[in-house]
Amino acid sequence: MLLAVDIGNTNIVFGCVDDQDKILVFERISTNQSATAAEYAVLIKNLLEMNDFNTTDIHDAIMSSVVPSVTSTVKYAIKKLFNVEPMIAGPGVKTGLNILIDNPKQLGSDQAVDAVAAINSYPVPLIIIDMGTASTVSVVDSSKNYLGGLIMTGMGVATDALIQRTAQLPKIDFELPPSIIGTNTIDCMKNGALYSNACALDGIIERIEEQLGEKCTAVATGGPAEVVVPLCKRDIILDKDLLIKGLAIIYRKNKKK
Repeated sequence: MLLAVDIGNTNIVFGCVDDQDKILVFERISTNQSATAAEYAVLIKNLLEMNDFNTTDIHDAIMSSVVPSVTSTVKYAIKKLFNVEPMIAGPGVKTGLNILIDNPKQLGSDQAVDAVAAINSYPVPLIIIDMGTASTVSVVDSSKNYLGGLIMTGMGVATDALIQRTAQLPKIDFELPPSIIGTNTIDCMKNGALYSNACALDGIIERIEEQLGEKCTAVATGGPAEVVVPLCKRDIILDKDLLIKGLAIIYRKNKKK
């Protein structure tokens, strides 16, 4: 199996993919910048065992990361655990993506991986939403060119800032209240976070389509997307496996014969 790992600011996503690109394992853990390679190795080993696999089932690995301080740690953990050198999705790695932004090297590896998965899975043009610490929106035109996009403050970061700047607002989770009209402080905060993000996605999709002059396929991924997308009025495909799919595709494109 192929181990695919995406390191984000808040979470690290692990996926195990077989030779037919079927995802057999999907797990998410918190990103810990102070964890050692040994600690990450134990976590990865435990995740495999939880899913009835072991270290001998992994024959290769690929990684993408937006947290440089954690990249080398997880890379070393993978080498120590599986005795393989992980492929790193980044500059110099073939993606098949034609990137038309001002400086292609500035494109986050997670955005590139998402776009690779999307153009191989869904009709173009595409609007690709990845909700995490930051929420990114990527636009791919009908010729599969990556045009650019938007970067927004993530729902969790915005809510944490609100709590830190106010004296009496409590920390909340993002469970949906029974009504959009909240009748207590916690439900009002939840509604504000969830519905403001849903409305933002609806509005952004509408404006991008206006600029392109055509309808787009909208695809969303990331933990917060699972609670926000159902509240959107626009049709948005929820694909939690998008990053893992993209990493597997990039691995196949670059694997040495």
